[in-house]
Amino acid sequence: MSTPVQLPLEQENVLELAPGLRALQSGGPVHRVRMPQGGEAWLVTDHAHVRNLLDDSRLSRNNPGSAAADGGAALLASLLGGFATDHARLRELLEPHFAPERIAELRPYVEKQTGQLLDSLAVQEPPVDLREALALRLPLQVMCEWLGVPQEDKDRFGVWTQDAANVSNPVWSKQGFDGLSGYCRQLVAEKRRNPGNDAISRICATDGITDDEVLGLTVLLLFGGYETTVARIGTCVLLLLAEPGQWAALADDLDLIPNAVEETLRRSMPNPHNGGMPRWALADFEIDGVQIRAGDFILLNVIAANHDEKAFAEAGRIDITRDAAGSLTFGYGAHYCVGAPLARMQLQTVLTQLVKRFPDLHLAVGVDQLGLRHETLIGGLVDLPVAW
Repeated sequence: MSTPVQLPLEQENVLELAPGLRALQSGGPVHRVRMPQGGEAWLVTDHAHVRNLLDDSRLSRNNPGSAAADGGAALLASLLGGFATDHARLRELLEPHFAPERIAELRPYVEKQTGQLLDSLAVQEPPVDLREALALRLPLQVMCEWLGVPQEDKDRFGVWTQDAANVSNPVWSKQGFDGLSGYCRQLVAEKRRNPGNDAISRICATDGITDDEVLGLTVLLLFGGYETTVARIGTCVLLLLAEPGQWAALADDLDLIPNAVEETLRRSMPNPHNGGMPRWALADFEIDGVQIRAGDFILLNVIAANHDEKAFAEAGRIDITRDAAGSLTFGYGAHYCVGAPLARMQLQTVLTQLVKRFPDLHLAVGVDQLGLRHETLIGGLVDLPVAW
C-alpha cells in the first residue's frame, strides 16, 4: 500500500479545492490519509460513494475511543455524551421544531433583524467587512430568538460557541463547551419553571425528556446552527460576487434566490482542514475494491463530493440556474441535517434583502487577498470586505 497522504493539504485559494485533494479525487474515490493529530483514516471523495456512505448503517457517527478522531468532533461527542449517539431519538425530538410552520413563524423576525443590520451597513463608508457587519451577527440573534435565549446574553453565547469550535486550542475549546453547557443547564431549569414560545420550552414539554437530554440538544443546536450559518452567509455572498455576472443576474431576477442558495451551498467553501464528516466502520466491507475493516476511521468529504464532475458538470463554476438538488451539503438520507430549513431561510432572507438594497455590491479586495479561518472546525472566511 502506498504511503498515506498527510492532511491537511495545502489550500492555495479560498474558492478552490486544495490541489492535492483534487488530485486525490482524480485518482479514485478512496484514499489512505494521515491525520494531523496522528493516526490514519480512509478519505472518500467522490459524490456517489459519499452519498451512499452517509446513509450506510455499517458506519457510526461516534467512537470516542478512536485516537484518529478529529479533536473538535471527538470533544463534541464526549461532552454531549451517549445521547448524541442515539440518532433516531435525536431526530424524532428535533424534527417538529424545524417544521415549516415553525420556520414561517420565525421568518418575520429574521427579515426584521436582517433589515436593521443592513440599515447599519448602509450608513458606513465602504469598504465594510460583511462578515463582521452581517454574517457574525444575524445567526446569533436568530438562534437566541428561536431557542429562547435572552438577547442580552447573546454576546456571551457567541464567544462560547466560537471558542468551542476552536480546533487549534483544546483548552479554549473545552472552556467554550463548559461555558455553553453551564449556561444552558441554567436556561433549561428556567424554561421548566417559566416556559415560553421558544424551541427550548417546547423541547422541555416533550413527554419523558430529561434535563440532560434537553441540555444536549440545546448545546448541539447552538454549536451546529451558529458557526455553520456564519460561514455559509460569507461563502454564499463571496461565491456570487466572484463569479462574473451572477450577482447582476440575481438582481435582475429575484425568483432565482432559492436556486442561488442551493448552488452556493453545493459549491461551498473549501475547509482548510481537508477532512470530512467523521465515521467509524462497524463491520468489514469494501469501497470500490478497497477493504475497510471494523473500527477503521473514515472521512466522508462532502465538499470534494460536491465538486465531483461526474455529478455536476463544470462543478467548480457557480451557475444560479443549475439544478443543485444532488448537493450533499446538508447530508443525505437518515443523516440529512434537520436544521437545513432554518439555514436555508436565513440565507434566502439575506440574499433577497442584500441584492435588493445593494445591486452594485462588489468585492473590495481581490479573492487572493481573502483567507480561510484555520482555527475553527467549520472554516469560513477571515473577513469579507465589500463596497457598493
